[in-house]
Amino acid sequence: MEQRVAALVDFYRRVQTERMQGVPILNLALSVEAVGFRRAETPEDAPEPEHEPVAEGVLITPWFMSLVRLPLALQPHGNRVARKFVRDFGSEGFEFIGAHDDAVGYHETCALFSPMDGFATQAQAVETALASLALVRPELAKEVVKASEPVPARRAFFMARRNGPGATP
Repeated sequence: MEQRVAALVDFYRRVQTERMQGVPILNLALSVEAVGFRRAETPEDAPEPEHEPVAEGVLITPWFMSLVRLPLALQPHGNRVARKFVRDFGSEGFEFIGAHDDAVGYHETCALFSPMDGFATQAQAVETALASLALVRPELAKEVVKASEPVPARRAFFMARRNGPGATP
């Protein structure tokens, strides 16, 4: 799992240096970082390709923060790029969109923040990523240190995303 997550981080670092230079939404106070990735429990009766083991966590970049589902084995795009899927992530369901790069293979993302101009430091972005994960992984709630400044708007945004557009609470 560590190698797959490292490949994901390396890919987005390359995107930052090769494609994002000079793009106004790039927050130069931030860097690419994977937060809280762990192997997700997959139901045995899940349809293919959902039964494949995945790592789940938050990816922070200087231009977005997203929940990510990364298959533990390199996978082809399988005509899933840009397609939307509702997936369980922790205790909630979220709408993910398929992505692919030859270096990383197929993976799925669910945007939390974009652009990242509301974050002054990397530590603040990591703290927000951990707080977001704690909302869907109750076992993390005890481990997350309370933010030094309140972020109710961010939490409200995150919770509104949980079942995708048009979902009812």
